[in-house]
Amino acid sequence: MPSNVAYELIKTELSVIYMMDGNPVLNLASFVTTFMEKEAEKLIRDNLPKNFIDYEEYPASSDLQNRCINIIARLFNAPVDDPKSESMGVSTIGSSEAIILSVLAMKKLWQKRRIAEGKSIERPNLVMSASAASYLEVEEKFVYLKEGEYILNPQEAVNLVDENTIGVCVILGSTYTGHYEDAKTVNDLLLAKNKENGWDVPIHVDAASGGFVAPFINPDLVWDFRLPLVRSINVSGHKYGLCYPGIGWAIWKSPKYLPEELIFNVNYLGTDQATFTLNFSKGAAPVISQYYMLIRLGRSGFTAIMKNLMDVANILADQLEKIGKFEILSDRTGVSLPLVAFRLTSKDIHYDE
Repeated sequence: MPSNVAYELIKTELSVIYMMDGNPVLNLASFVTTFMEKEAEKLIRDNLPKNFIDYEEYPASSDLQNRCINIIARLFNAPVDDPKSESMGVSTIGSSEAIILSVLAMKKLWQKRRIAEGKSIERPNLVMSASAASYLEVEEKFVYLKEGEYILNPQEAVNLVDENTIGVCVILGSTYTGHYEDAKTVNDLLLAKNKENGWDVPIHVDAASGGFVAPFINPDLVWDFRLPLVRSINVSGHKYGLCYPGIGWAIWKSPKYLPEELIFNVNYLGTDQATFTLNFSKGAAPVISQYYMLIRLGRSGFTAIMKNLMDVANILADQLEKIGKFEILSDRTGVSLPLVAFRLTSKDIHYDE
């Protein structure tokens, strides 16, 4: 089929399908970025053919990934005073992949400690308030939510920790209500329990949404690598990182928290290279787009945007409350994601939210 005919055919098909599709710019229920500047879109188009993993052919893409990792790690207050223990990380397709890689690292470290102690490595578990271990043969120990309490309770979480716990997952920015779970209290309680039992149970922070919000809106909030037990953090670049999907990041405080056994060395693309990923081949464009946003906006630009989003959320929540029909479930203190979650106050109606 000639290219012009194929183009017209697919254009027609897309026009028909588009009538059923939503308009991304009007999608108010999505955390995912739906707008980028034309300069960023041109960079994306120019780099669509590049396979990120081919470091030998496209070394600049790998270099830009490392720059992004350094910027994000410092945003999360990673230690920078010791070159031998500087943080490390990888780009991913999104936060789901980043979480899986982080859980795999925690599981492997737990297994190594148990083997060294001559103990069983059966039945590892992960304590959390939302599922993150379905594919990893890790038992899920849930902290169940209650009416009026929509995030993980620190004491209940630490009570679930036992000798088979590979880690505790804390969410910075609930998808449902935008609340931040209390990483500092979990850290303090877990430090005491670890010391009492001779364990080394770490914390992973799922900052998929909040990782690009809290550092700019609430810089004094302690949730990140400033806490001794926070060993890994994931964040989505295609959410509040302001990039099109899909791009995510997994960051470890130090190389010692990413077991060498999980890093694969290959040489069939022309040079020796190390990789830790679930997706070997992937486009370089998302990584390049993230670097564009980081240097285009800088700290001041991200701060201005996130504060504006928070202002918009507060105005919307105020106006919804004034209607008198809705209860606001999201946080109103400003220490949360810039979103509005609400429900109807009356049950005497024939429709739900």
